[in-house]
Amino acid sequence: MKILRKILDSQKPHFAKGGKFEKFHFLFEAGETFMFVPNDVTPKKGAHIRDAIDLKRLMMTVVIAMIPCLLFGIWNVGHQHYISLGQSVSFIDKILVGSKQVLPIVLVSYLAGGLVEVVFSTIRRHPINEGFLVTGMLIPLIMPPNIPLWQVAVATIFAVVIAKEVFGGTGMNILNVALTARVFLYFGFPSDISGDVWTYYGEDRDEVISGYSGATPLSIGAETVNKEESNSVVNLMDEYSSDVQVESFYSFENMFIGSIPGSIGETSALMCLIGAFILIFTGVASWKIIFSVFVGAYFMGMIFNLIGLNEFMLLPPHYHFVMGGLAFGAVFMATDPVSAAQTETGKWIYGFMIGLLTVLIRIFNPAYPEGIMLAVLFMNVFAPLIDFYVVDANKKRRLKRATV
Repeated sequence: MKILRKILDSQKPHFAKGGKFEKFHFLFEAGETFMFVPNDVTPKKGAHIRDAIDLKRLMMTVVIAMIPCLLFGIWNVGHQHYISLGQSVSFIDKILVGSKQVLPIVLVSYLAGGLVEVVFSTIRRHPINEGFLVTGMLIPLIMPPNIPLWQVAVATIFAVVIAKEVFGGTGMNILNVALTARVFLYFGFPSDISGDVWTYYGEDRDEVISGYSGATPLSIGAETVNKEESNSVVNLMDEYSSDVQVESFYSFENMFIGSIPGSIGETSALMCLIGAFILIFTGVASWKIIFSVFVGAYFMGMIFNLIGLNEFMLLPPHYHFVMGGLAFGAVFMATDPVSAAQTETGKWIYGFMIGLLTVLIRIFNPAYPEGIMLAVLFMNVFAPLIDFYVVDANKKRRLKRATV
C-alpha cells in the first residue's frame, strides 16, 4: 500500500490546479478516495453525516446489506429457469445460469451510471460522490432477469441525469434514483418489464414444460379482480402450483423465502430482513420507516378484508409482506436518507403512507400490481411537506408553552 500511496502522491500535482490534467482532478480524487480515506470526509452540500466514516463507507454498508438479495437472486434466476424446463439440477448449475444472466445487468448498470458521473464531474468540476455505489446495485435488483442490457443502460443514464444530476448531484435528489429508472422502463418499454418476463428461459424456451406459468403472486392476485367467479387468491395460487407440479409453490413460506418468479433481488423477504438487520444495526437506515411501512400495509390489508368486494381484497394482510417488492422497497427504497422524511414523527407518517398506498394501488389498479414503486415515489414528493408540518407543529407547541 505504501508503494501505491507514493505513486498517487507523485501524480497528484498533475491533477491539481494548474497541472496539465487539471480538468480531471475530481476523477483522480475519486480513485484516490476509493483506496485511501480522505482527510476531509464531510461534503459541502447535500445529505451528509459528521462522523469518522465518509460517504463512501456509508454507501458500502448499504451495498453489503444488499449482497444477500443479490446472491439469492442469482440462485433464484437459475432455479426458476430449470423449474420452467422441468429439470432437476445441482446448486452450482443454478448459480452458473443465474450469474450468466444477472452479473451483466449489474455491470452495465455500474458502467452506464459511472460514465454519467464522470462526465458531469468533469463538466461541472465537482467531486465524484459515492452515492451511485448504492444506486448501481439497486437498479439491477429491481429488474426482471430478461431485461435487455441496452434498456438497463438507457434507464440508468436517464435516472442519474433526470432524477439526480439536474438537482445538483448526490444528496440533492428529491426522487429515488433507482425507482426512477424502473418507472422509465415501465412506461417506456412496458412489454419488457411486465407480463411473462419474470423467468429466464434462455434459448430453451420451446422446451418449457406444459402448464408452467411464470406469473408472480401479484399478477395472479390481480387476475382475480376482474373475474366474476374465482376461488380465493390463495387457492388460485395453489392451482398454478399444481400445474407445474411444484409443492406449495405459492405458499406463504415459499414466498417468504423467495423461490418464486419476480425481479432479481426483490422476491426474498428473508434476504431483505437480513439486509434490514445490517442497516438498522449499523444505524444507516431508520427502523421507524421500515416498521411503519409494514404497519401501513397490514392496516390497509385489514381494511380491505372488511370491505371484501373481490377476492384480492380478502387476501390475508400478512401475504402483502411477501408478495412483490414490498419488503425490498421498505428496507432499501423507503429508507433513502435523501428522499425520505427527516423528522422523527415524519418518518412514521412517511412509512405508514407508503405501506398503505402500496396495498391500495395493488388492489384498485391491477395494471400496476407492484404498488411499492409508485407509492415510494409519490411519498418522496410529499416527504418535504410532511417534515414542514411536523416542524411547524413543534414550533406552535413550543410557542404555546412559552406564552403560558
